[in-house]
Amino acid sequence: MKQLSRLLVVSLLLIGFNNVQAQDENNPWQVSFGVNAIDVYPTNDQDAAYPTGTLFSEYFNVNDHWNILPSISYVSVSKYVGDGFSVGARGSLNRISKLGDASADDLSHYAVDGTIKYNILKDKKIIPFLEIGGGYTWVDEIGFGTANAGIGASYWFNDNIGFTLQTGYKHAFEDYGVKHFQHTAGISIKFGGTDTDGDGIYDKDDACPEVAGLAAFNGCPDSDGDGIEDGKDSCPNEAGSKELNGCPDADGDGIADKDDACPNEAGLAALAGCPDADGDGVADKDDACPSEAGPAENKGCPWPDTDGDGVLDKDDQCPDVAGTVANKGCPEVTAEVQKQLNDYARTILFDTGRASLKTESVSVFVDIIKILNEYPNAKFTVEGHTDSVGSEKLNQSLSEKRANSVRDFLVKEGIGADRLTAIGYGEAKPIASNNTRAGRAQNRRVEINLIK
Repeated sequence: MKQLSRLLVVSLLLIGFNNVQAQDENNPWQVSFGVNAIDVYPTNDQDAAYPTGTLFSEYFNVNDHWNILPSISYVSVSKYVGDGFSVGARGSLNRISKLGDASADDLSHYAVDGTIKYNILKDKKIIPFLEIGGGYTWVDEIGFGTANAGIGASYWFNDNIGFTLQTGYKHAFEDYGVKHFQHTAGISIKFGGTDTDGDGIYDKDDACPEVAGLAAFNGCPDSDGDGIEDGKDSCPNEAGSKELNGCPDADGDGIADKDDACPNEAGLAALAGCPDADGDGVADKDDACPSEAGPAENKGCPWPDTDGDGVLDKDDQCPDVAGTVANKGCPEVTAEVQKQLNDYARTILFDTGRASLKTESVSVFVDIIKILNEYPNAKFTVEGHTDSVGSEKLNQSLSEKRANSVRDFLVKEGIGADRLTAIGYGEAKPIASNNTRAGRAQNRRVEINLIK
C-alpha cells in the first residue's frame, strides 16, 4: 500500500504537469518544493482518537505539535489559467510522531491534493494568495479523503525564483480520518514563458517578438538609440530628432539629411535644403553667379547688356551695337543716314545699256557696305530705275537686272541675303524730266531704301 501511495503521488504530479491550464501571464508554469509540517493538535476534534484543544488554540506550538521531516517533503506544480487563478497538484510525505499531546509510533504520512489558487495581488514582490482544493491522505496506510483550504504568500526574488510560505486546513471526510493543518515552506520556480528574441520581454507582450528590443517600445528595437523605435523611425540606423521622424539634420536647417540636397550647408526647404546667397531662387550649387541675383534661365546670373543700350543681350538683336529699345536694341536708320545711303547708291555706274557694274563703282560699295553693317537688323530694298529712252519693256527688264546686280554684289560682300530685296521700276518713277539730258541722267539710278 505504501508503494502504491507513492506511485499515486508521482502520477498525480505528472498529470498536473500535462493537464492543468496556466501560473502567471508571462511564466504560466510554477513548480514548488520544500518541507512540510503536519499539526493535528488545534483542530477542535473532540471525537478523534486523540482529542485536541480548540481550533488555533496552540497554532504556533511548533515543538510540541509539529511533525517535520528534515528533507524535501513536498512537491507541487501548477499552471496559470487567467484572472489570478492557477490550478495544480501537490504531493507530500511526512512521519507522524505527535498526535496532539499524544505520541505516535512514527506513522507514515502521504498526501496527494488538487489545488485551485487565487493570487490576491499581481506583479508585486510579495504576492499573497488563497487556496482551496481536495485530496487523499494516507496515515500509516489508512486512507481518507480531505477538503482543503489555505492561505499563503510568495516572495519573488526575480521573475522566476521565489520563496513560498503556506498554511492550510485539511478536513477529513471519514470518521477515522485525522483532521489536521499542513504548513509548507519552499522554493518556487516559474517558467514556460516564451521570449524568442531574448530581450527579456515575453512574446505575448512583445510587439517585435523576433527582434530584440526595449521594454519602452513593447519589445521593439531602437537601433540608433534616438528614442524612436525602428518601426516609426524614417532613419532607423542614424540617430535623429522626433520632429524629423528620427532622421538627422547635420546642418540644422530643419530638413532631414536624407531629403537634403546640401546636407552640410543650411539652406531653404524650397531649394531642397540648399542655400541661395543672392536670393535669386537658384541654389548656390547650381548658380553660376552665386553672389549676383539672376534668373534661372541664365543659370542664376544677371542678363548682360554688352552694348549698354538698355536692352539686355537676350532681347537685343544687335547685342554688340548700341541701339534703341524701340528697335530691339539695334540702331535706327535716320533720314540723314537714308539720304547718305542713296547719295552713294546713285553714283553706282553700269555699262551702257547693260546691268554690269563699272569698276569705278567699287569704292562706292565700300561706303554702302559700311553703312549697312552699322544697322545689322535693318532690311532694305535695292531699287533699279531708268530713263524713258527705249521701250518700256526693255527699260523694266534693265531696271530689274541692275537692281539684282547690286543686290548680288552686296550679298557677295557679306550683307545678309534676307536683308535685301531687289525691285525694278523701269521708267515708272522719274525724279527729273526725261526731256533733258541732265534729267535723264538723274533718272538712271539705283536707290537703297529702308523697309519700314
